[in-house]
Amino acid sequence: MNRVERALMHALFVHLHHNIDRVIDFGVFAELNEKVGETWPGSLLIGPDANDDAAVFRLPGDEGLVGAKMESHCSPCVPRPYDGAATGAGGAMRDLVAMGARPLFLMDFIGTLPLEEEILVGPCGFSGTCTCGECETMTSGERVNLLVEGIRDMCESMDVFVVGGGLSTSFSDIVPAVVVAVIGRLMVDEPLTKPAKREGDRLVIVGETGKDGNDTLYRAGLVDTMRPAHALFERERITMEAALAAMKAVDINACSDLGAAGIGAAVSESVRFGGLGARVELSQAPTTRHDLTPEEVLICETQGRMIFQVADEDAGKVIDAARAEGAEAAVIGEITGDDEAVFTYDGAEVARIPNEPDPEVIAELQ
Repeated sequence: MNRVERALMHALFVHLHHNIDRVIDFGVFAELNEKVGETWPGSLLIGPDANDDAAVFRLPGDEGLVGAKMESHCSPCVPRPYDGAATGAGGAMRDLVAMGARPLFLMDFIGTLPLEEEILVGPCGFSGTCTCGECETMTSGERVNLLVEGIRDMCESMDVFVVGGGLSTSFSDIVPAVVVAVIGRLMVDEPLTKPAKREGDRLVIVGETGKDGNDTLYRAGLVDTMRPAHALFERERITMEAALAAMKAVDINACSDLGAAGIGAAVSESVRFGGLGARVELSQAPTTRHDLTPEEVLICETQGRMIFQVADEDAGKVIDAARAEGAEAAVIGEITGDDEAVFTYDGAEVARIPNEPDPEVIAELQ
């Protein structure tokens, strides 16, 4: 494994961000939901056991569909409270968009140290002692204000109501709990889903990739300092409108938002869940700067991006719909019949991610 393969495979197959089902038995919830479904038949379309971006359900008596997503963004709020909280909210909203929904309502929970306690905000926040000269000392209460401002500003940019939440000051760790739940209305007749569906489909990316967001490298132990992605408020709104316009223009066969581990995770998870493969040419991805390495294009966690899988004849229509809303878009690859995702840059292989790694590889990553 090279460095980027190690980081990406650690994220996909080891870290709990992508492997919650190894800790929580979703089958318990499936049994519960099946029982409740006897009372409210046809209400739940996609639940927690579906390995998808968000839940989708129908309110009894309502013809339309509703999407819901809860997401935590705790660790990024240590070095960057404002951006960490904002991108947590934005990521949950983007998960709803990936299902075909427009986000409408948000609730948040913040858990932190007692408000008068001093904390360190910045790259050295996890250690509690600044050695970089970039950190700032503030009170826990001042950090709460930054967290709230980040969530509020993302909601303002996306026209999402804040309808409630909670606060606890009884936490004892430097890492705050920052959790958001977002609910929205589906704009399509049937929910879009993450798993790849058809060999030959084109992969169309909407949004530009930048250099920011190294959480995946940090969690894999490959860098010493976490530098979370920046909040991109205007770009999130443009991407949402572009995505919803594309969904009206053509039939979308699969859709994923790009968050943790970027293009690498979105494509690899989709083909693994769909039992297919992919080939991606990273040099085709629109970028915000020209000095990105192939590895950065693959794994950086720039916000405000989506990937669609569509028939070859529909790829141009998706690009046109996205560009009409002010978003960059391009074809970056296709779905294959293999059992792995292969990422290249100008034809040279950057990473090869199997759908089912050898147990020895997983043991090494752990």
